[in-house]
Amino acid sequence: MEDNSRKSIRRLLKTFGIRADEVMVAYLARHPELESLQVRITLENLSTYENGKPAEALHLVVEDTIERS
Repeated sequence: MEDNSRKSIRRLLKTFGIRADEVMVAYLARHPELESLQVRITLENLSTYENGKPAEALHLVVEDTIERS
């Protein structure tokens, strides 16, 4: 894999991580009654291709529970 691709991937994931952290912390602050927050993160390819879709789909789902403690 090219170095530029790795840098782009890491930049995207870092940006997502920082923004997701800020949003979840703010959400929990606005909802002190919640003891936990169950979340799902989905990764999918949104690219359009002239010759149709690639043979293999890009899809990842991660779920977990964020505990308030």
